[in-house]
Amino acid sequence: MAENIPGVDPQIQALTDAFRRDYHAVQAEIGKAIVGHEEIVDGVLTCLFVGGHALLEGVPGLGKTALIRSLASALSLKFSRIQFTPDLMPSDVIGTNVIMEDEHGHRQFNFVHGPIFAQIVLADEINRATPKTQSALLEAMQERQVTAGGSIRKLEEPFFVMATQNPLEQEGTYPLPEAQLDRFFYKLLVKYSDREELHQILNRTTTGHVVDIKPVIDGPRIVAHQNLVRRVVIAQHVQDYAIRCVLATHPQGAFAIPMVNQFVRVGASPRAAQTIGLASKVRALLDGRFHVSFKDIKEVAIAAMRHRLILNFEGEAEGITTDMVLEKLVAEVPTTSPEEAVGRK
Repeated sequence: MAENIPGVDPQIQALTDAFRRDYHAVQAEIGKAIVGHEEIVDGVLTCLFVGGHALLEGVPGLGKTALIRSLASALSLKFSRIQFTPDLMPSDVIGTNVIMEDEHGHRQFNFVHGPIFAQIVLADEINRATPKTQSALLEAMQERQVTAGGSIRKLEEPFFVMATQNPLEQEGTYPLPEAQLDRFFYKLLVKYSDREELHQILNRTTTGHVVDIKPVIDGPRIVAHQNLVRRVVIAQHVQDYAIRCVLATHPQGAFAIPMVNQFVRVGASPRAAQTIGLASKVRALLDGRFHVSFKDIKEVAIAAMRHRLILNFEGEAEGITTDMVLEKLVAEVPTTSPEEAVGRK
């Protein structure tokens, strides 16, 4: 049992304890198969427990797909995998109407559900498909529904898309449309394993080691945890700091830092502020608090916004990355608002 959170109702305390137990239980199951990548696992679980979607980027062979399959094995949810290829069509994702004949010889259109009709969907190598097919996910990710054959079909909650993509420098890749990138809660960069981690990977994968991942949480409990996250308190001045961090990404805006004005063409959308707010609430719960701190905001800001900035020509020519801009932004945006600073003088 965790320490009591000051000023929190005992019932909320019990829900918070259950949240932390389930979070760490899923984390432990994933750890049976995945070596290292703690930050990536934490980011994926944050997306899961707030009802967002995760985009994992990295070169082939780093374990992106294995991580997602391990997570799926730890959840009692309907799982499907879509392998994105250049010839994949939108109907291969959503489904299509087909003519069916009954025992009396009557023909009628029946809708055959596509793999999007699951609760946890792995969109593998999403940027190998054309933008037309990538866009088939837009409505499902935002509205939790699919429009096909003239009908709207609701998707079962919780609904969670985890996509992997190869770096754009790889051959045969198509950039994701900005509208779709914005629908991903987090973009997580999967990096190479270090020397010790590679030893562990070889010991697990070349010696007959069998991984047994058991489901530890079901759909209703995940939805309950998602509702709890939204009840975490964020003070107005802390929320204002998150908002100013987002506004600081807007070139020539009132809060823009010099590096943004020089290298950024398009700043983060309002979804970035929503993402920072929800992700910071997860950090607070895991830290045994029922209120968000400035530290929580700083910890989640980069993953929340790295895919929501578009660099200008100068930024790309200079080899600047959105992470470089955001690291500078987090360091420079003060936690005290300009109005508060004036009031203290």
